[in-house]
Amino acid sequence: MAKESTNGDNHSVTKPPPTPSPLRFSKFFQSNMRILVTGGAGFIGSHLVDKLMENEKNEVIVADNFFTGSKDNLRKWIGHPRFELIRHDVTEPLLVEVDQIYHLACPASPIFYKYNPVKTIKTNVIGTLNMLGLAKRVGARILLTSTSEVYGDPLEHPQKEEYWGNVNPIGVRSCYDEGKRVAETLMFDYHRQHGIEIRIARIFNTYGPRMNIDDGRVVSNFIAQAIRGETLTVQAPGTQTRSFCYVSDMVNGLIRLMEGESTGPINIGNPGEFTMMELAETVKELINPSVSVTIVENTPDDPRQRKPDITKAKELLGWEPKVKLRDGLPLMEEDFRHRLGVPKNA
Repeated sequence: MAKESTNGDNHSVTKPPPTPSPLRFSKFFQSNMRILVTGGAGFIGSHLVDKLMENEKNEVIVADNFFTGSKDNLRKWIGHPRFELIRHDVTEPLLVEVDQIYHLACPASPIFYKYNPVKTIKTNVIGTLNMLGLAKRVGARILLTSTSEVYGDPLEHPQKEEYWGNVNPIGVRSCYDEGKRVAETLMFDYHRQHGIEIRIARIFNTYGPRMNIDDGRVVSNFIAQAIRGETLTVQAPGTQTRSFCYVSDMVNGLIRLMEGESTGPINIGNPGEFTMMELAETVKELINPSVSVTIVENTPDDPRQRKPDITKAKELLGWEPKVKLRDGLPLMEEDFRHRLGVPKNA
């Protein structure tokens, strides 16, 4: 047997997964694909649901506790015969019969995950255990949305999937960073020990309509500030970089990963890199040239650089982002203006 790799490269499976419903092998009845999306009322989750619902062969079940998600994000599907919404917290077991699980549930912005760090850890660890237990029981394939935060404050740039990261285990962000690292560990242990079909996406900064307006993330902060005519607050020093992927590109990457043959982990993000100052100037130029920009104090453990190496996504999934930042920001501005009630020429 091949030497065990510690980087997810070894795809040996110890036992085959259980078979799904016997109806899958029926001669006369072609049943729909049943898909569970945890966190499906959230920002990325709701866009994923939109895309999955476009396929008439999909039935989608969303489980969400509405801590950061909103029913409003799913309003067009409520009542649809192929759609079901369950108010459920993934830290409690869930018993449903499904073929695929997209496990997105977890607060993903510092304001929310620092608000209740213990709950964040529980969501990442117990929530992932519960979803893996479900996948094992019903023979479902499960995709985890992990995060670029597993790389911490990286000493390697850009970040490849083989990089093990540089993470503070006892910092204020650790509930999220280390929680996602444990979630990845659990995924691979269930894969190796029980033969569960797993997929791991490490997603980088994503932006677009339906982001929480005051969630503390930089794109939503800047756009909301520009629309309200407030000063854009750039965290010091302003030279730290991020890469921003538009949500439609992200969703396409997640679906390709789920449908493909690679377990991952695979980076999904946009390698276009911007300093926070450049982002602020771009938002100012596109949305409100009259606002000023100021530097404010930073939060602890804020990574200096963040940029995905997406070679694997290109080679294994045939995926790369299409939407440029300059094209995506106005689409997000339109959504924010509608929700804030501030028309374009106010």
